[in-house]
Formats: sequence, C-alpha cells, structure tokens
Amino acid sequence: MKLITWNVNSVRQRLARLLAMLERHEPDVVCLQETKVEDADFPTMEVSAAGYEIATLGQRAYNGVAILSRVGLDNVATGFEGDPVPEQSRVVTATAGGVGIVCVYVVNGKEVGDPAYETKLVWLEALRSWLEATRDPEQPLIVAGDFNIAPDDRDVWDPQLWAGKNLASEPERERLRSLMAWGLTDLGRATAGDVQGPFAYWDYQAGAFHKGWGLRIDLALGTAPIAARLKEVVVERDERKPTFGEGKPSDHAPVIVTLAG
Repeated sequence: MKLITWNVNSVRQRLARLLAMLERHEPDVVCLQETKVEDADFPTMEVSAAGYEIATLGQRAYNGVAILSRVGLDNVATGFEGDPVPEQSRVVTATAGGVGIVCVYVVNGKEVGDPAYETKLVWLEALRSWLEATRDPEQPLIVAGDFNIAPDDRDVWDPQLWAGKNLASEPERERLRSLMAWGLTDLGRATAGDVQGPFAYWDYQAGAFHKGWGLRIDLALGTAPIAARLKEVVVERDERKPTFGEGKPSDHAPVIVTLAG
C-alpha cells in the first residue's frame, strides 16, 4: 500500500501537478491539505477520471482537507467531536483498503503568544481526546497531514534560530508527543533514523528551498499494525521545484509512505 500526504496549498492552482503526481506514483491513498475550495468547487471530475474516490471537507480560500482512494472509501466522516474551531475545515476521516485514515491540517498558531497559538494547543489536546475515545491503537490507522509542528530539533534547518518559535516550541511538541503516546509511531522518523530532516516544507520567501531552509512538519503517524508493515517514507523534493511540473509548485512536497501488503 502506498499513501501520500501533501499540502497542495490550493488544489485548483495545483491541479495539473496533482494529476501528474497521481499518474507518476499511482498511490492507493492520498491525503491533501489546504485544498482551499468549497466541496462543490473541488476538481472532482478530473480526480475521479484518474481513478480515485474522493472525500472532502472544504472551505473557501482557507484550510480544506481531502482523502483520495483507489482502494475503496468507507466510513467517511468530517470534523471531529470536541473540535474547538469546528468552522475551520481541518479533519476528514475514512477507511481505505482496510486502513483507518485521518487526514489533518493542524492549526498553524501564527506565533507564540497569539490567540491562535493557544487555539492550536487546545485543538491538539482535543484531537488526542477524540482519538482516544473513538479509535483503537491496536487497529491499523494512519494519521497524516500538515501538523504545523516540527517534532524535534532534527526537523528544522536551524534549531537555534527556531528555538521557542511557533512550529518548534516545546508546548506544541509536548502535545504532539502526547498524541503519539496514545499509540502512534512517526513513520518518517522511523525510516530516516537520526538525521536532519528529511524536510518537506520550504517557505516561498528568501529562496528557502535552494538554501535548504526547510522544516519537517508534514507527518504520517501510524499505529503498531501500520508500523509493522512500514517499508519506507520518502519526500519527493522534485515536486517543490518550479521547473518540475506545470505552474507554480506548492511550498510543501509530497511525503510518500510505502507499506508492505
């Protein structure tokens, strides 16, 4: 099974690249974040023609998540009970190929001290409570998406520069560790080992991509049955290059998870 998680930063602007990526990698499941369209405006016809069923929770101009599957799509649900900002489209769930899928776009938080940062912490706590109440860590489950958190200092390009800042602050990281303590493994870190990165996000500003100024905030977390099937996790850096595909790239690259069986 192959799953890809990708913050497309507007599915409409990235449609040609999305369709090319589907053809290139033939993933079984895709989790998209920041689709930035209402459900009625999602490019359903084009994606369906590529062979995928679709579950979306959209929102005009902001947020938005979707799950694409070519291995079935059952038990689709949007949002989660206890979400402190239910008006923001951030979570869609389904079962695909016998695996529970939770596609998430975590609150960004803006900066430490901002009200949005406090919302982020509460949102993460609520997500963990919901998982604990509704899911079983002994069953195959993947929680994937843009977490807007670099789990530790290996996941930022300059730990000293990022120390204590939003996306890399200790309260965020503590909430992520608590989420994982429920029974989730960071699949990307499990395959990368003790190295910096691999990054999947580079800001559009200041030539960050070419300078290597990246972050690893796009994560795939799996329960024990998923971790036992893990073969590899790779970042398709080429997709972040302006010259690689049609139109401007997203500021995030796809993260490709391959499982045995």
